[in-house]
Amino acid sequence: MKTLTLALALTAITLPALAQAREVTFTAELKSYRGDGAYAAFYLTDAKGQYQETLWVAGQKSRYYKHLRDWARGSGMSSSEYDGLTGASISSGHTLQFTADIADELIDAGYEVRVDTAVEDMRENRADVVMPLTTEGAGKPVAGRGYVQSLGYTF
Repeated sequence: MKTLTLALALTAITLPALAQAREVTFTAELKSYRGDGAYAAFYLTDAKGQYQETLWVAGQKSRYYKHLRDWARGSGMSSSEYDGLTGASISSGHTLQFTADIADELIDAGYEVRVDTAVEDMRENRADVVMPLTTEGAGKPVAGRGYVQSLGYTF
């Protein structure tokens, strides 16, 4: 009986913790363009458009992050905002896929996923993509305005 009580108590403690975040897989397809690989910052903003959290940064040379202007301003380009959340830049016509844990309370709560992009010696795109983070939006890619052909996510 004590074992069953302990098991139930542990389950009651761990299940809410597991249910508090959802694994979200993002897929970004880039348009074909002439030029170097794109730097891109994927991040969350609240209902007022204020920066909340970095999801992923494509491009490993931090000296170029200032060109991802809205993300750079919101994150303060503090390495603590992107440590462990970076990878190679994305080449023209290629696809990037990454997974992030996002708190359940942020989904369907007015939060948006935003992407800023930049390519060396080419245009910088603030809010290349802006898409609501909703249950209904899962599996429905959104077109970008700059280098991003489309961005989608699945749970």
